Amino acid sequence: MKDEGGGAAAERPRAAAGSPAQTPAHSNGHAVTQNGHNPTTLPSPDSQVPSPAPGSASVVPREQWGGKHEFLLSCIGYCVGLGNVWRFPYLCYRNGGGVFLIPYFIMLFVTGVPLFLMELSLGQYGAAGPITVWKCCPLLKGIGIGMLCVSTLVCLYYNVIIAWTFYYLGSSFRSPLPWSCDAVANAALCGNGTGNSSSGQRLSPTEIFWNEKVLGVVNSDGLHDPGPVRWPLALCLLAAWIIIFLCMLKGIRSSGKVVYVTATFPYFVLVVLIIRGATLEGSLQGITFYLTPDWDRLANAQVWNDAASQIFYSLGIGVGGLLSMASYNKFDNNVIRDTLIITTGNCSTSFFAGFAIFSVLGHMAWRKGVRVAEVADTGPGLAFVAYPEALALLPGSVFWSILFFLMLFMLGVDTLFGNMEGITTAVLDEFPHLRGNSLHKALFLGALCFCFYLMGLLLITDGGIYWFTLIDSFSTSFGLIIITLFMCIGISFFYGVNQFCQDIVDMICPCPRWCTKALFYFKACWVFFTPFLLLFILTYIFIEMYNTSLKYGSYIYPLWGKSLGVCMGATCCLQIPIWAAVAIWRETGTLQERFIKAIRPLNSWRVNNVNHMARSAPPVEPARVDSPYTVTLTDMDFTAMTWNMGSEA
Repeated sequence: MKDEGGGAAAERPRAAAGSPAQTPAHSNGHAVTQNGHNPTTLPSPDSQVPSPAPGSASVVPREQWGGKHEFLLSCIGYCVGLGNVWRFPYLCYRNGGGVFLIPYFIMLFVTGVPLFLMELSLGQYGAAGPITVWKCCPLLKGIGIGMLCVSTLVCLYYNVIIAWTFYYLGSSFRSPLPWSCDAVANAALCGNGTGNSSSGQRLSPTEIFWNEKVLGVVNSDGLHDPGPVRWPLALCLLAAWIIIFLCMLKGIRSSGKVVYVTATFPYFVLVVLIIRGATLEGSLQGITFYLTPDWDRLANAQVWNDAASQIFYSLGIGVGGLLSMASYNKFDNNVIRDTLIITTGNCSTSFFAGFAIFSVLGHMAWRKGVRVAEVADTGPGLAFVAYPEALALLPGSVFWSILFFLMLFMLGVDTLFGNMEGITTAVLDEFPHLRGNSLHKALFLGALCFCFYLMGLLLITDGGIYWFTLIDSFSTSFGLIIITLFMCIGISFFYGVNQFCQDIVDMICPCPRWCTKALFYFKACWVFFTPFLLLFILTYIFIEMYNTSLKYGSYIYPLWGKSLGVCMGATCCLQIPIWAAVAIWRETGTLQERFIKAIRPLNSWRVNNVNHMARSAPPVEPARVDSPYTVTLTDMDFTAMTWNMGSEA
């Protein structure tokens, strides 16, 4: 007979002959229709299931977190990163102080929390990484590959920050601190100010140390002139990648233990810094500057864009790390509760980090007799120039400097764990034989880290900071927003928002009343509010990118440099239409029939969770698709599903 696409094919096999009637896929008995589809069905608990194809490879059991706290700490460590310390406090004071919290929390609850829940739920339900999880809608496989591209760019430059931190941490054991006025080499700078920048302003010892000793940027003319590799930084970068390799060597079983230290230590340091800052002269001036409201700023679109970008920057949405970490959860983990805990913890950390930062900066402004605005900065300028200078003014400056850079190291390592997990999980799910062989897995991880190290050498040359800024500016810019937008639209309208909500209910069954009510809110966000705000952010990014030149200090990037950055972002999001075209091309029939087939979930989408859905029945071994993942739909892919193409057309 003819299949729905017009090609010759045998009738798609269903449950084995003689088996009892099939039951709905959801354990609570509700049949949920998505996009007009008939409800997806699975074999009943006592029905026979087709055996795997002869000669198929054995299925390697998937790892799971050693405990509930390991997953929570890993996610909190992944989300609570350098952006909480060097970006949020600056954005808060620049955009109206306490008033900035209004757009921040609006964006958090309308975009951040719903997208965070979507990514966690998708990974946990599918028990797969960023690429393989799109068996739920093969048309959108490019979203997972785009996430992989973004993660690669982030990992490339993020460990360079850890290398800088290593350099400063080692230098912090010298007394006096090499960037303080107490150092003999800085006596002339602090005395008569003979060190001047290109703009004629006096440079502080911390700026001299950062630009000359660490970066060597004074020896480069720009993006076109990277210069030689700075070998002290190269050794620091190598040590950073070795640490990442060793911590991830045993998978989540090893990294899950490391986060007990790396995710909790920064909180200890922040509390100590807040307590110490509160006792300093001028600290109240800094905190007042941090929180003083400017209500007129609410009418500025830049404030709302900054609020949204900070949400994405700090929560790590759309990069694949969250999805990968959630894929190692137990099926019945309460993802809604975890989402609320993690997002609340992350945003609270951002807010309270501002007190630690600005209390000390306020003291520095008081000591120098200037306004706080003149010593405040963002990004690397805050972490490696302004704050170290402030710490150098404190009694016991060596101790405080060691503590601060150790905190930055822990924050950076946790975030890099999540990004690396997104890459490794995606590859191991696509090539499962690597997962089953510890030697092959170790060789793959070692080769991955070594390749990142070699590529990262460009960023630690004399002109490396120019390349660092370029990748940092465009790797998580419009490309990430487009990927997230398509993820939201794809799940809501292709996979089906009702089906997705039912999947969440199945995972946390029995679902409390508050959980069921919360899903109504999330459904409204996924279908309407979140896509609308993402489009607003995307529009603003394009307008700003067109009208604003990219700069680092006084250096203005050439047009070819900015174009290269745009190509980086475009490469990530262009994976979506490319792989969608591949999915449609591999199908048969008319264009409409090809499209309908390409958005249907594969049978192996539910293969990891079929036993959990039949909660009242003894475990059964589900049918497995033994061939590597492909966007082509085969008879095996639909072994345990019933579809009515007539009702879809």
